[in-house]
Amino acid sequence: MTEEQPANEVPSSLSPQILAGDTSDVYFLRSHQIMEREGVNPRVTMEFFPSGDGILCGMREVLALLGKALPSESEVWALKEGEPFHLKEVVLRVTAPYLSFGIYETAILGILAHESGWATAARECVEAAQGVPIVSFGARHVHPAVVAVMDYAATVGGCVSCSSLAGAQLAGVNPSGTMPHAMIICFGDTVRAAIAFDKHMPPDVPRIVLVDTFHDEPEESLRVAGALGDHLHGVRLDTPGERGSVTPDLVIEARARLDLAGFQHVKLVVSGGVNPGRIREFLEAGAPVDSFGVGSYISGARPIDFTADIKQVEGKAVAKRGRIPGIIANPRLHRSI
Repeated sequence: MTEEQPANEVPSSLSPQILAGDTSDVYFLRSHQIMEREGVNPRVTMEFFPSGDGILCGMREVLALLGKALPSESEVWALKEGEPFHLKEVVLRVTAPYLSFGIYETAILGILAHESGWATAARECVEAAQGVPIVSFGARHVHPAVVAVMDYAATVGGCVSCSSLAGAQLAGVNPSGTMPHAMIICFGDTVRAAIAFDKHMPPDVPRIVLVDTFHDEPEESLRVAGALGDHLHGVRLDTPGERGSVTPDLVIEARARLDLAGFQHVKLVVSGGVNPGRIREFLEAGAPVDSFGVGSYISGARPIDFTADIKQVEGKAVAKRGRIPGIIANPRLHRSI
């Protein structure tokens, strides 16, 4: 989904099951049935707030869902996608007949919780990198049903791109990725695989070659650079933990050897177990990394729990015990519907 899409246009991540309420806690569906039969459908104001600080993500999807569900006289106020939020800050306020949106409470909370968790983890990496681009490589660590929204959330958090086509389409960016180790192993030689990639991929796909499959990384970088020349955009170091992972010294050596051989244009990409701490380690050591690929630190981020409370019924302030009755003011909210 791109910025130009209206809020009520349903993105691909809103499945028929979500729209039907099948992903909701069943007691909301049973409540809907009971209240409908009893003719109970008050106009309520419900507020949504988080259990901690983070980067808001999922609001565009939530607004698309509400845009499909709410009648025209409804009112929705929300923080914008990508904005920081704080503990218990109201990020969404919905005023509408309860039965028009009550069954979606589960979905709204889950969308905001998971996508904000991913976006917040991505932002932590981006801030640690101090301007070095971050790409989301986490698609392989989550169920395929959520790959698109996970990668989209990573871009909201600041990643410049992501590895999945579905996530890139949702985020409005170009997917990032070249060849896996499997392709190189099938070809039997990194240079042979790189030449084939260069031959068959369109010019707008960067030629970034894995250089840790068969040989020493600096040596393999030189072999690939010698074969592809100016066509080579960069090399990716993804040394496995069994070999000590990618280290700052390894990056520094690869850069030095490429420069000495006249391949100063070749970029260095680092991936494999990257997290904010490791990113800071590379930067503090002066390792000339041109971009990082981050996987499980983003994809495995803990969701940030959100809660929803009805705060008004037919204009009268109410709340469950332990909560303050009535609307909680937040001047940062924008009228969204």
